[in-house]
Amino acid sequence: MSFTVLKDDEIKLLLESMTVGELEAFYKTLKEALHDYSNGIQSSSDIHQPHRQSVNSAATGATTLFMPSSSSAGVGVKVITLSPPRSEQDEATGKPKIKPTGAITVFSESGQPIGILHASTLTAFRTALASAFLVARRNKVHTITAFGSGEQAYWHIRLALMLRGSTIRHVNIINRRFSESSKDILRRLYVVPAAIKEREGWTDAQFGILTPGYGEFQRLLRDQVRAADVIFCCTPSQEPLFEHSILTSGEGRRKGRLIIAIGSYTPDMIELPVELLLQAVKRSEPGQRHFHKHATEGGVVIVDTLDGAMQEAGEIIQGGLNPSQLIELGELVMLQRIHMDEDPASETGSLASTEAEAAPSAQFEKLEIGTTTPSISTVYSPAEEPGSRPGSRPGSRQGSRQGSRQGSRTASPSNRTSLSLPLFHRRKSSQGTSEVAREKKKKEREDHMARWLQAGNVIYKSVGLGLMDLTVGMKVVEFAREKGVGTHVEGF
Repeated sequence: MSFTVLKDDEIKLLLESMTVGELEAFYKTLKEALHDYSNGIQSSSDIHQPHRQSVNSAATGATTLFMPSSSSAGVGVKVITLSPPRSEQDEATGKPKIKPTGAITVFSESGQPIGILHASTLTAFRTALASAFLVARRNKVHTITAFGSGEQAYWHIRLALMLRGSTIRHVNIINRRFSESSKDILRRLYVVPAAIKEREGWTDAQFGILTPGYGEFQRLLRDQVRAADVIFCCTPSQEPLFEHSILTSGEGRRKGRLIIAIGSYTPDMIELPVELLLQAVKRSEPGQRHFHKHATEGGVVIVDTLDGAMQEAGEIIQGGLNPSQLIELGELVMLQRIHMDEDPASETGSLASTEAEAAPSAQFEKLEIGTTTPSISTVYSPAEEPGSRPGSRPGSRQGSRQGSRQGSRTASPSNRTSLSLPLFHRRKSSQGTSEVAREKKKKEREDHMARWLQAGNVIYKSVGLGLMDLTVGMKVVEFAREKGVGTHVEGF
């Protein structure tokens, strides 16, 4: 077996020249891995995701992360070093700023070394690829607003253009200063060959960058955040990137948005206002009337890893959210997309309502995707009501997720309803009829979930996990061998 070495420039070349069809293969592979991660029991499967470890350098102030993982594809470990947000003291003392850099090493299941890949571009690409699962589901993607101008911001924008380029009209980039990276991200988007832009459908898309140097910065920031259909937050910020009232006010809530926050990765970092997350997980009672037209909230925040988010996501920790208010991306990726016609006259699509309707969080409680996957109702544990502070959680993933799920299934509203039916009523219903009714209700719940993902207010918080690096890294090695890119050492 040959051993593959891929430099960062070679990985960029491979990914930049990728067609949508080739991207689909990466998309499918990562989707399956995240689904297995969220719905499997790690102790009895090939998927193992230990918590990452870190060390800090007193000399540079940088943090080095060690991220191991394993799956049926093999074993991998990423070592990556990056600088925290720079303070005025760092600037004054000339402490170097280290952009995320490192390497990913991948092995076969039997331990045979397969390859080593530079981590900079690959890390940004795999994070953006996971976010793309949600971008691809959105009913309307006309305007994108991105905070940050580094690799993460670039690849989130780039994959959105690949997948939804035919509908995207404006891309707004907001950065704390007009730096070299600001110029670079615009240059990279402008120099994409015209043939590729035409193929992906975004030839006429307009790009702009906003920094505090503009006299009306605060007004323009508010306008660009409110105008966005998708917001990417890609900065290691230690304070919210915008005022919560921009999106929590009556005017801000009229429109459904997908908000993706991937830049903060420690408890003291935060990109989104806590008030925005608390609004997202607020549970309305069925039958409650809405007197102001606004897009539907889902009652939960989506995360890539529940364990990682509870330990590392500043927004989750500072907001006091508990596990019952979170749902993993892997539990949603296999939901079948339903068709929704875009209504240009409406900012909220079919999800906005001024009438009494069932709360989406109530629909979550009843939703089951299938007999072999855990019920999504388990995001609400009966023993831990939303709004309560998280308690101690078992160290193993099996204990923290699967144990609580067993309890929540037995207490789900749908089960309570069936148990309260009169006995004679159950006898009169044939098995076939009840099965049809159950399937109908299941489809209605899945459709409700799909509509929320397509047009409601959706927040996704990602802190990253090694399984993403392993899965995408293996695929990049395979892709590089097909394209004849990289250095391949025989008999390593």
